[in-house]
Amino acid sequence: MSRQAWRRTWFSVHKWIGLLLAVLIIPISFSGAVLVWHEEIEHRIHPERFAVTAGPAIGADAYLAAARGAIGAGDRVSTLAMPHDGEAAVVTASAASGKGGPPVRTSVYLDPPTGRVMAVARSNEGLLRVLHILHGSLYVPGVGRQVVGWIGVAMMLSAFTGLWLWWPAMGRWTRGLRWRRHPNVDANIHHQAGFWIALPLFVLSLTGAWISFPAFFGRISGDARPAGGGGRPVPVAAPRLAIGDVLAAAGGAAVTNIAWPTDRKAAWTLRTANGQLSVDDATRAVTREPAPPSGVARLMRRVHDGTDMGIVWRVLIFLGGLIPVVLAVTGAIMWWRARGRRAGTMRPPRVRAVA
Repeated sequence: MSRQAWRRTWFSVHKWIGLLLAVLIIPISFSGAVLVWHEEIEHRIHPERFAVTAGPAIGADAYLAAARGAIGAGDRVSTLAMPHDGEAAVVTASAASGKGGPPVRTSVYLDPPTGRVMAVARSNEGLLRVLHILHGSLYVPGVGRQVVGWIGVAMMLSAFTGLWLWWPAMGRWTRGLRWRRHPNVDANIHHQAGFWIALPLFVLSLTGAWISFPAFFGRISGDARPAGGGGRPVPVAAPRLAIGDVLAAAGGAAVTNIAWPTDRKAAWTLRTANGQLSVDDATRAVTREPAPPSGVARLMRRVHDGTDMGIVWRVLIFLGGLIPVVLAVTGAIMWWRARGRRAGTMRPPRVRAVA
């Protein structure tokens, strides 16, 4: 196949990906751009969750007792995040089961020195929750995550074909960096913005597809989890040990997070600055567990979300969410203009009447 034939083929692929998927790409990309600043937005719209007072932290049992009145009667406590770095203590609870999706989680934010309930947040409420669902599944029940994953695959192909089409057909590649490659401003914006964001967009699309298809990519990377029961672990309704006994069994280790026993693991899991401990709920036996491996899947999520990746990468993925919206709009304008030109050339010539 000649170079011109390849160019026509890639142009058709690039054009129809953009036109057919624009209505889906725009909400996915825009919501992803906003979620890059998740923590900053949460501090802005929910300042009550962070309005802690000064003073020494109280005990874990006091936090648990204070949170009991704020969670539902049938909810089961699943974790307690101990306060650190001036942040609140957070007790999380969830229903034993959920209908039509994961169970709703309730997070109770507590003032570290007093145990006062500062805020109660539910996982199915709020602007950020809407954006997370929109970005992760487009609110499509059942197969939404897979739909988003395939859109990620399509965007990888779009980034590749866009680079191919950006490359000048004649002359040095640096000619492609000229701003005025076309008489229309929208076409120039499309060419230049598409070139500069192509590589970050490819990475974001790849990591998004990786998150959407963990089983497939897990087999490739070696992160595949062993087969087991479906669904999510359910915290036990009434653990045998009280939380004070659990901490006493841990020998006074500086615990940062406590996870309750579940129907899959009859032991408490305590995270510390130096690793992880497991306390058997029946025997109080303490075992030191290795820290969970980071794995490729966790790296892919960090890259996709920008977590602990530095401000430069966060800005890049923010732009990687905004610029596809610009590309979708300018691409549609270019297609519409070209369609109008083709329609104009197909009209029969006007014949002037002879006097």
